[in-house]
Amino acid sequence: MKQLLLYYYHFYSWQNSKEKEINPSSMETPVGRQTAQEPPLSTSSSSSSSSSSSSVGVRVFPLSFSPETRAMQVTNRLDHGPEKGEEPAAGLVIERLRFIDIDWQEVETRFDRLASTRKGPEPAVKWSDFGFCVGLQQSTEFANVLLRALRRRTRRNYKTDITKRELYSLWHCLVDPCFDSRVKIFFDMCDRNMDGRITESDIKQAILLCATTNKLSVTHEQAQEHAAPIMEVLDPEGRGYLEQHQVATLLNVSLPKGTVAPASHSKATVYQEPNMSRAEILFRTYWRRAWIVLLWLMICFSLFTWKFIQYKHRAAFEVMGYCLCTAKGAAETLKFNMALILLPVCRNTITWLRRNRMINSVVPFNDNINFHKLVAGGIVVGVILHGGTHLTCDFPRICGSDRSIFRQTIAAGFGYHQPSYIEILATTEGATGIAMVILMAIVFLLATKWPRRQSPPLPKSIRNVTGYNTFWYSHHLLILVYVLLIVHSMFLFLTTNLIEKTTWMYIAFPVLLCAGERIFRVIRSEFYQVEILKANIYPGKVLSLTLRKPEGFKHKSGMYVFIQCPRVSTFQWHPFSLTSGPEDDHLSVHIRTLGDWSYQIYSLFQEEILCGVNKYPKVIIDGPYGAASQDYVKYDVIMLIGLGIGATPFISILRDITRGLQKTCLDHADCRGCSSTRVPSKAYFYWVTREQSSFDWFRDSFIEITKAKQRQSSVIEMHNFLSSVYQHGDARSALLGSIQALYHANNGIDIFSRTQVRTHFGRPNWFSTFSKLAIRHRGKQIGVFYCGPLALARELKGLCTEFSSTTTTRFVFHKENY
Repeated sequence: MKQLLLYYYHFYSWQNSKEKEINPSSMETPVGRQTAQEPPLSTSSSSSSSSSSSSVGVRVFPLSFSPETRAMQVTNRLDHGPEKGEEPAAGLVIERLRFIDIDWQEVETRFDRLASTRKGPEPAVKWSDFGFCVGLQQSTEFANVLLRALRRRTRRNYKTDITKRELYSLWHCLVDPCFDSRVKIFFDMCDRNMDGRITESDIKQAILLCATTNKLSVTHEQAQEHAAPIMEVLDPEGRGYLEQHQVATLLNVSLPKGTVAPASHSKATVYQEPNMSRAEILFRTYWRRAWIVLLWLMICFSLFTWKFIQYKHRAAFEVMGYCLCTAKGAAETLKFNMALILLPVCRNTITWLRRNRMINSVVPFNDNINFHKLVAGGIVVGVILHGGTHLTCDFPRICGSDRSIFRQTIAAGFGYHQPSYIEILATTEGATGIAMVILMAIVFLLATKWPRRQSPPLPKSIRNVTGYNTFWYSHHLLILVYVLLIVHSMFLFLTTNLIEKTTWMYIAFPVLLCAGERIFRVIRSEFYQVEILKANIYPGKVLSLTLRKPEGFKHKSGMYVFIQCPRVSTFQWHPFSLTSGPEDDHLSVHIRTLGDWSYQIYSLFQEEILCGVNKYPKVIIDGPYGAASQDYVKYDVIMLIGLGIGATPFISILRDITRGLQKTCLDHADCRGCSSTRVPSKAYFYWVTREQSSFDWFRDSFIEITKAKQRQSSVIEMHNFLSSVYQHGDARSALLGSIQALYHANNGIDIFSRTQVRTHFGRPNWFSTFSKLAIRHRGKQIGVFYCGPLALARELKGLCTEFSSTTTTRFVFHKENY
């Protein structure tokens, strides 16, 4: 590590000498003593200033090198030193100490917005508004320290108001492309007593400031622990302080190898000759969903048309006309959809069917929940057509029809008595129909996103009675709906022919299948006697359970189980991905408190653990069930992406890959006679989390995986991203990056994850990530598996389509749906 720092020291000195040769005038005026320039007063001048700032870090590369090749050479140079006969590219280090990313026009707009509310001889803003004006509103303390450092140069009290002229001068200093200038600003921020020296105490305070700015929890003892190695490495003579050139050396090691620039700075296009057009990619991606939906629509349309034509030729048509045809056609589709909606939630049946390679290749079992929602939408449309047409058209026409026409047509169906509107509603058919509509409206509304997740936009009074528990229990009102549906179908107005009362024929098999699955679940869960071997609680309110694997329990990587805790609820079952491998002698799950049930079980176990009780609450499991992640065995290259607790289904896959125990059967069936094992040739794992404490959740698994990588060829490439920390290159995280690099070089451990897996700052640049994989695996098929919020799923799906249609690499997207 000392040799690396020594290289950076000579490299920095060489850079300064080259800059003096190229632009001697740049060194005539000391940094921080520049003449204050007039702020631009017009759009043209502001745009010119902003263009100069936007050119920070830009250098013209020789045309003989592509941008990708040049970037690779620069990265190698920063890790191993410059290549023989090649000069270091001084411009790259500028992006490693970036204070702000905002042009003057935006700064001026923000200034004017605040200054307009204050009175005075000259427009000005409070010193505390400096962070907002320069785009550091999320880092108020950092912005205040930065303003203090900048104003020290002019010996002004940093708590005085800021004029537009001064604000422009400050902004100009922050976007100065000179690396010396930026290092000087950072140095002044650390140099609290302005003596041109930074002591170990100053470094400690800077570490605490950076940690607070990046929402990290660092104690004074930990800050001292990280400050000591910096002094030891950079101050070998033991002088007790650092100077500016030593700080520059420290900042030059902050960017880890392979780190990509933020999305706003890097979005290069990958030029390859695609194998397929965009239309073909879309067809290959969606054809299984398309034919299922098309078949469903055709059946619904055919049933509607058949019933519509049938009632058009009946006597009742003379009284009610096309209203009757529409209502009866919608009723026929309702029968079909009320039967069909049960099939996608028969999870045991789906898990069994997906084992068949032929069926799994044409039916998108991974979209069972989405199809369940689609059919629910069809039921809503059917209810509106059927019930609405009856209530607003059919019933009024029956009540107001001519008595002679009524007697000649439908009088027999009403006992030769022409009923009033209220009398029709009071019949068995009317009452059961209205009751079903009310119950189904409750079920549908409580199943929508906002009530189910207790979203803040809902009024507090409504939010208190919603949540997953409300959704779960309200869904069981459908049992009563199906009972009412049978009764409703037995008392039809216009027919006494039992053959036409076909509702029971539609729903008999799905209802029996669904009921059978529930009975099977109860029997199997009682058969699987599980014992809790260990229970841990982690930051972020995560509960980890390690269970003894029941006898006969077999699962594949990526599967999930349902868990019930009788002390919380005797009815509720909730799905959780297994984080243990298929060959482990135990089962493990991680439960994060994202709802009322998970909060209750977390609180229950937390109380038992803190009290030191060895007897944990009883839990019951049911499963395993198939999931989208199982399909990873179909690909030689896979890309696993998890957000927060969404990493759980991929931990099992990573553990299985390291052991090489996955069999070579793509149908997920028991492979009798299969002796060989199949693992992907390359697996990329990307885990994005908001809090540093989240790394505790899977630390043991990561340590096991990294140890296996050392013994075997490196098949797995793991990347952790801490989104609360600002991107590499940002001045707010530069010192943290330096400490990370030093600690990793000395100990081989990342200070954030406490494993060998290096932590990247900020969110991933997914475009750049896909670009690299497309180049690295030309002509191959990459399976992209994602578990997390829907917003990123849309972005990743779009990138898969874009890169599959513009490169020779095909990305196939899969999302977990429970």
